[in-house]
Amino acid sequence: MAEIMVNGVSLYYETRGAGPGLVLVHGSWTDADSWSRVLPGLAEETTAVAYDRRGHSRSDDLLTQGSVYEDAADLAALIVGLGLAPAYVCGDAYGGLIALRLAAARPDLLRGVAVHEPPATGTLLADPELRPLGVAFAERISAVRELLEEAESAAAAERYVDTIAFGPGAWEQLPAPVRHTYIRNAPTYLDELRDPDALDLDLTALNRFTERVLLTQSDDSEPMYGEILDLIDLSLPKPERHVYPHAGHAPHLSEPEQWVRTTLPRALG
Repeated sequence: MAEIMVNGVSLYYETRGAGPGLVLVHGSWTDADSWSRVLPGLAEETTAVAYDRRGHSRSDDLLTQGSVYEDAADLAALIVGLGLAPAYVCGDAYGGLIALRLAAARPDLLRGVAVHEPPATGTLLADPELRPLGVAFAERISAVRELLEEAESAAAAERYVDTIAFGPGAWEQLPAPVRHTYIRNAPTYLDELRDPDALDLDLTALNRFTERVLLTQSDDSEPMYGEILDLIDLSLPKPERHVYPHAGHAPHLSEPEQWVRTTLPRALG
């Protein structure tokens, strides 16, 4: 078990392989273990690092309100502390928002970024034509938030998995350790929902990131993600798009070999 101190917190991380640095940023509710299916393939040609974000699983939980700015600062400090700069960063869902924030704030630390379906619903709310999509998503999330506010972590996790992330019945199909991780990390999702900037992006700042950015979605995911990626695409100097067939909201889990084949060549430049 490896740990690194960044910004006053101890983060758990694991490293595999040797070569150019590649850092994996997990999404909401999960932890570094969510990358276990793609780490072996990445480690064949890179130094691949997966870590638990602050408050998640094996990393420190300061029991204070978290923010997306802290997450981005932690990612920056991790890259510097492990001597990986300039690193290639892959972010899944909320992890994608963190990666994009770092691209806007510290482009010097990165040689490229790949993000899958970041839930930047704030960008939808800012567009009159797309606002209904953002409002509809917020309404669905509200039921999860109510359960979290009542400290009903298990019920909230099940509702999130079945109604937001993967679809009806998915919760019962998850392995018990994965369900445990979701329940353990449930309070971190409430932190994200309480953070007014968590689901927004500075698209103007992203225009200054001149490295390539891979924007991915699955053809069976919610249309909302495609609209979000369209807005991000327009703000980037060097965007690239890829659509995974029938891979859902987490292709690194459902189609790990395809995910590695898509991501690794971009990471290697």
